[in-house]
Parts: sequence; structure tokens; C-alpha cells
Amino acid sequence: MSVIDIRNLTKKYEVEGNTVVALDNINLSIEKGDVYGIIGMSGAGKSTLVRSINYLEKPTEGSILIDGVNLSELSARKLRKMRSGIGMIFQGFNLLEQKNVIGNVCFPLELIGVSKKEASKRARELLKLVKLEDKERAYPSQLSGGQKQRVAIARALATNPRILLCDEATSALDPQTTASILKLLKEINESLGITIVVITHQMSVVEKICGKVAIIDGGKLVESGVVEDIFASPKSDAAKELISGNDIRYTPVKQMAAQDTIRIVFRDNSAYEPVLANAILKLGHPINILKANTQNIGGKAVGEMILGLPSDERVSKEITEYFREAGLTVTEGIINE
Repeated sequence: MSVIDIRNLTKKYEVEGNTVVALDNINLSIEKGDVYGIIGMSGAGKSTLVRSINYLEKPTEGSILIDGVNLSELSARKLRKMRSGIGMIFQGFNLLEQKNVIGNVCFPLELIGVSKKEASKRARELLKLVKLEDKERAYPSQLSGGQKQRVAIARALATNPRILLCDEATSALDPQTTASILKLLKEINESLGITIVVITHQMSVVEKICGKVAIIDGGKLVESGVVEDIFASPKSDAAKELISGNDIRYTPVKQMAAQDTIRIVFRDNSAYEPVLANAILKLGHPINILKANTQNIGGKAVGEMILGLPSDERVSKEITEYFREAGLTVTEGIINE
């Protein structure tokens, strides 16, 4: 059974007399122990989706099931109890400035009636887990952004949640700090077995930590699956744009420039073979490297190249077929900006 089951979820808002559809018939299942990414550009609806998972946003249509329990059928008291099993961390940390670090971590425990002694004991265990045991008396204003997010993670874990929702949790952090927070989340997932849902607009975040991903565009779920498979062979325009970043964009073939371009992805044994050099030597045609990159996806090195091909259609097709026969994933319809 899925730990999170989203069925036919639609969320609509009335804005100045107009109906805005933030989420449009979303269906998604997240298994226990997954680190699941939900990615989309700004305004795609991903934050509305994550807030719907713990019913901070009530769906207009459809349902959310947690461990098979339909949240719409719960009383207010039972819904609060269910939420205690769902931790959440945010981009802005949301720490209480008037409380020190250990006070922030104890706070959710105090709200549910845990004694001060037991709350402090639990808080110290969590501060050790996030490697901040020496900062328990510090205040948020004395911490770096990464340290604040570690406190927020400890606080989110205080009530022993089964699920941890991360809404753009690393967007305010520099790349090095982002990497350390993602590493910590992965360790928490592996050591505690917590299901983690990562909301982000950065494909690099998904590639580093997530095993599966759902791509949201304009309130619709346009693609979902294993991260490595989607990186290698994206099908939706939104996935292609998120993967390519700012350097390369996909465009319909009929709009391509005089020089055709393709994207090839190296996986498994192909990553260790001189496929490009072999193609040039065997076929005798020039191939221009427009972009080359290597990503660590799910602990595996996956390489990609954007290649410029000769304008001759026959030659371009010959090169493309050579790469496919060599076992590479090839995507056409890309243009270098």
C-alpha cells in the first residue's frame, strides 16, 4: 500500500471573479521509504500540492489518503493527530526567534503535552542527529542558513513523523550548504525509514537525492517515474526544460536552426567507451560538442552531451542511428541558445 495516495486531486481558487485551477486532476502514489521529488517551475502548483498532502489546503475535488486513511473523512481532532505524523520544513526555516535552538526543537512536543524533561531529552537526540549538539543554547539570529535549516529538520522530526515534506527547503541556501542538507535528508531517510517528499524547482536537487519524481506544469502532472529514466529520456516539454536548465532548450524540429542538434545520454557501460571518437572515426563526419555534463543520479554517474550535427539530413540521420545502435539514449529536437 502507498503511504501517500493522491486521487483525482483538483484545487480551484476564486480570484477577482475568475476561477484559477491550481491543481488539475492529479493522481500520484508515493511508497513507504521513498525520497520522492515533485518539481515544477514557479507557479506550476507544486507548493499547493504539498500543502494538500497534510490538508493545509483542502481539495476542491479528489482525495488524499495517508496509509489508506482518507483525510477528508477525519474529524478535526483526528486530522490534527494525523498531521503529527507528517513533518514539514520550509524555505524560510520558520524558527521562533525568541526561543533558543533546543527550545525550537522542544516546541512541537510541548504542544502535544510531552513533559519538559522528555522533550529536552528528545531534542538533544535530534540535535545530535543533525550535528548541532553544540548549538542548543544559541538563538536563530546567531546561526547560519544551513544551521537554521538543520534546526528546522530536527524540529520536524520531534514527533517521530512517518512522512517529511520539504517545501523548497534548500532554495535559500548556497550550493555547498544545499549539498550538506540533502546529504543529511538522505541519511535520515535511510536510518529512520521516513518517507520524504521534496518540493523544488531545481532538477539538480532531484538528481542528488530522489529516486522518483513527478513533474508538475500548469497544475497538471505531465510526467512521473524513476529519476534516472526521466533524465535519460524526458518526454514532456516541462521535463526537457527542467533538465536542460538555462544553457539548452528543446524546441520542435521544424523550428530548428540550420545545424541539427541532439542530446545523447551515457549510462552503464557506454559511459566508459569512446563512443563519440569512434563515431567520428568510423563515419568520417564532424560532430560539434555544444555542451557536456556528468550527473550523479541515484549513486550512478550519468553523462550527457548536446551535439551539433552536419546540416546534411542524410549524414545527420546516419550519426543519430549510430549512437542509438551503440546503446545510447538519443533525443532529437534540441537547439543551443
